Amino acid sequence: MLNLLFSLLFLLSLFCAVLTGKETETGRALLDGAGAALRFCLDITGSLCLWSALSELLAQTGLSGRLSSALRPLLRRLFPRSAREDGICEALSENLSANLLGLGNAATPAGVRAAKGMAALGEGGREELALLVVLNTASLQILPGTIAAVRASAGAASPFDIMPAVWLSSAVSVGAGLTAAFLLKKLWRCYR
Repeated sequence: MLNLLFSLLFLLSLFCAVLTGKETETGRALLDGAGAALRFCLDITGSLCLWSALSELLAQTGLSGRLSSALRPLLRRLFPRSAREDGICEALSENLSANLLGLGNAATPAGVRAAKGMAALGEGGREELALLVVLNTASLQILPGTIAAVRASAGAASPFDIMPAVWLSSAVSVGAGLTAAFLLKKLWRCYR
């Protein structure tokens, strides 16, 4: 569906360029945009490699297991059924850790593993799966790694100067998400 949409937008742009007589400018913008996209991807790839290597280092040194143990009390409160399962709890803590570091791409595989485990738990797992989606969407971040990399590639002099705004906005969004999730859970149970 997205391929069709982009193809239609591309054809519409070409049609408009021919109608307005700006084929040369359109061609130049197309090539400049492709070059800028490639430069951006290369800039971001370095940051993603760094954080992926850090994640792998944590796993190989056993620190991710320790982090999982440290996060287990919080995870037991939020996900009482799923936190009892070691595989799900480890995936949850890895997902939460990656989100705290602002590494959305690194959080995704762990989130998918946790979601699959929660879905296998049945009805109670589905409620916790909805909460996991809320937490991943709101994403509390202490260190906005990916956003800082994007800002650095765009030429920001101080890519991490947005940290106080990120802390405030992510705390508010997580608080609102958790509140909404628990209120809707209670409402759902009342009318079932």
